[in-house]
Amino acid sequence: MFDLFRSRDKAVRILLGGILVVVSFSMLTYLIPSYNSGAADAGDQVVADIGKGQLTLPEVQQAIQQTVRGSQIPPSVLPNYIPQMVDELIMQRALAFQAETLGFQVTDAEMTKVISEMIPGLFPDGKFVGTEAYSAFLAQQNLSITEFETNLRRQMLISRLRDIALQGIIITPAEIEQAYRRKNEQIKVEWVKLTADQYRGESQPTAEEVQAYFKANTARYQSAEKRNLAVLLADPAKIEQTLTPADADLQRLYNDGKEAFRTPERVKVRHILLKTSDKPASEDPKIRAKAEDLLKQIRGGANFADLAKKFSEDATSANNAKSPGELPDWITRGQTVPEFEKVAFTLKPTQTSDVVKTQYGYHIIQVLAHEDARLRPFDEAKADLTAQWKKQRVNDLMQTISDQAQAALQKDPSNPDKVAAQFNVQVLRVNDFQAGQPLPDVGMSPDFGQAVGSLKQGEVSQPVAFNDNKIAIAVVTGVTPARPSTLAEVEGSVRETLVANRSAAALQKHVQELADAGKKFGNLAQAAKSMGLQSKVSAEVNRAGSVEGLGPASYLDQAFTKPDGSIVGPVNLPDGAAVAQVTQHIAADMIKLGEQITAIRDELKRQKESDRYTLFSEGVRQTLTGQGKIKVHAPVLQRLIASFKSNS
Repeated sequence: MFDLFRSRDKAVRILLGGILVVVSFSMLTYLIPSYNSGAADAGDQVVADIGKGQLTLPEVQQAIQQTVRGSQIPPSVLPNYIPQMVDELIMQRALAFQAETLGFQVTDAEMTKVISEMIPGLFPDGKFVGTEAYSAFLAQQNLSITEFETNLRRQMLISRLRDIALQGIIITPAEIEQAYRRKNEQIKVEWVKLTADQYRGESQPTAEEVQAYFKANTARYQSAEKRNLAVLLADPAKIEQTLTPADADLQRLYNDGKEAFRTPERVKVRHILLKTSDKPASEDPKIRAKAEDLLKQIRGGANFADLAKKFSEDATSANNAKSPGELPDWITRGQTVPEFEKVAFTLKPTQTSDVVKTQYGYHIIQVLAHEDARLRPFDEAKADLTAQWKKQRVNDLMQTISDQAQAALQKDPSNPDKVAAQFNVQVLRVNDFQAGQPLPDVGMSPDFGQAVGSLKQGEVSQPVAFNDNKIAIAVVTGVTPARPSTLAEVEGSVRETLVANRSAAALQKHVQELADAGKKFGNLAQAAKSMGLQSKVSAEVNRAGSVEGLGPASYLDQAFTKPDGSIVGPVNLPDGAAVAQVTQHIAADMIKLGEQITAIRDELKRQKESDRYTLFSEGVRQTLTGQGKIKVHAPVLQRLIASFKSNS
């Protein structure tokens, strides 16, 4: 509720700022493999020609980098997704080109209007801050004005073309009724679920069978290449413990940033809220009377916190574990609605207000503390200054280590302890390291495994940051080549593979037997009993529901179209398989159709829009390709994919 008192401007800026991210690309960083880094023919940089424009290699690399940074796709499978990313980029360019061909335009005035809505901070009081500030803002997003406006203009063109393509979509009453029936009809089923684990006992192999399987599949069992490492580990928490600032340093920090230690007048309050904002006006007198009664109880000695916890409809403050009713932060002028603020800043500590009416409802406010505006003195701010100084100093030292320790280790890879002492970091000795293993006392990092995975003895890795801001730099002190595993090393894995394969086969065999028996008897419960199994009966469930113990009703989708008594299955599940028998169909309650018409119409319209736009987009692409206005340069694309495969 406290957030409701605050200005909405910041939330709007964050939301619109998200749009900026959608239409922008991150700039290239070290994660992107070098590709034709020397002088290259211009044609080697063009992935595709679209209309009068080109999709260049750097633009594709930027899009890939954005994906890598978001960790949406593991680097090892990234090459498989590159063609899909390129297709999407080509489609965007093709649609924008088609829009321009049809005469669509985006004027400078329209562009300015959209930018002012996306980034209102560039237009204080409706006036543009200027090109320099605009450029500086975009630079923080690793964008130039040209890049940003080109991408934004393209998105605006595509949006207009999409609006035209989707005009005229109609949803008929018959379609709504059909969708309503499908959505709301229900079934009851009797079902039996089997799992592979039920058949592990009958699936155990003999020692001879394990040995035979191993001999037939020796190539599958390899002991991967391993490395012995000396890891220089910079731990900011440990480095911080060694730092002690001088008072002179803290005083200088204080003098340079005094404004940060000025606190405005502020109050700490708790309150009870009875909402009126989401209730009919006719209830207002009743709600006010309840608030007056609570106030009377408080003034009669009742515990404010207990009443707040029980009656307040501000969930955030009412559920404050330490002090029910207390707002989580101090409030300053301008943060709350005027009626609330006036009372909060008028009351003295421990005083309780009368009933206060705001746009949200009726409040009872109690001030817990009131501080006047002031400048915190140096002695009071010293602890914060010390933490600030240490944080900055640690950041500087970590940057120095990242920049210089690798170079020092490369010069003297045989003496990691000497280099560690020079930079005041610890050394971890890790033997038989493989990618995918965690570093002892540090944790897991796919980047670290990738950084050391191809290094030879004596070579040094790039600095790698871990989630807790630790930095690791490794030197390879030894390499154990890959070799075929012995049976003794992998016997457990071989046995488990055989058991898993046999259990899965046994599961399929028995679930088919159950389905056949159910159809023969016409009764699933009887069939299950004959096989030593037990059936269960579901509650009524619709297509969007779930069968307890079985999973989403979508697994039994065909049951909705089968008559009562039908045997459904076998149905494969993520953790087993099942057979079901339809016991009852419950038709949709048509009386409630009117309540859902709008929602169903909107859902059907969204689906039709998606389907039509997909067909339209593919049609545009096929037409432009047939006209020779889209040309993909396969050799450039293949070299790009290969460069990622070699780096994965």
